[in-house]
Amino acid sequence: MDKKLRALFGLKFNPFDPDVPASSLHVPPATDLFCRRMERLAGEGGFALVSGDPGTGKSAVLRLLVDRLAGVRDVSVGTLTRPQASMADFYRELGHHFGVALTPHNRWAGANALREKWRAHADSALTRPVLVVDEAQETRTGVLAELRLLASAELDSQSILTVVLAGDARLTERLGTPELVPLASRIRARLHLEYASPGDLQDCLAHLLQEAGNPKLMTPALVTALCEHAAGNRRALMNMANELLDVALERELKQLDEGLYLETFACDAGSKKRRRT
Repeated sequence: MDKKLRALFGLKFNPFDPDVPASSLHVPPATDLFCRRMERLAGEGGFALVSGDPGTGKSAVLRLLVDRLAGVRDVSVGTLTRPQASMADFYRELGHHFGVALTPHNRWAGANALREKWRAHADSALTRPVLVVDEAQETRTGVLAELRLLASAELDSQSILTVVLAGDARLTERLGTPELVPLASRIRARLHLEYASPGDLQDCLAHLLQEAGNPKLMTPALVTALCEHAAGNRRALMNMANELLDVALERELKQLDEGLYLETFACDAGSKKRRRT
């Protein structure tokens, strides 16, 4: 973090950045319950689903979940970085994460052979694999179907892979299509995120400020204004707060207040109006 930011505000980290330490994230009760459920499910295998509109906190839940699973014995976590990848690239990335060579040599690449190699690896490995797929609405239908086949063994009586899918309404709609209903029926844990109330956003903001080391960085009136104007969107809240922090840093203000909010965003609104004119 910028030394000036630390010195001026007394912060251990920027509480409004996307890369806030996972251990400092605000954990609502429903999220905590889901993560505890996943800590048990990771040893059993199966599918889980995190759904919600953009800005409701899906990525934060996944960061928190990965952090918690890292402390679970005999569990290995991998994150699919390109959900829109082809089948061949999917196998390559899966093999990279879990230390097994799954390299296709042609278009279909002998999917049965690759699947059997994965199962042999799962049987011999000392850890249980957990695959996290963010923005899963972008994942190809063939890859999602292949994940279902990879996860099952012994006539569907065993699960040798835990998969956490996270996405918006497009994902839940796709899971209702005939091609993906077999996968949807295997989802064992669900967390649906809604837009937050102003009170919930205030709790989140207060928690982050406390964790960052300066609970009085913002005046109560500013916290109220931000949370009421964020329209329940956690990402919008953090973006506005981060913009105010940047302005305060330039002016070397030690506390952010509602006057700074009105000045900053009134100027933004005026500039947009002039551009439209």
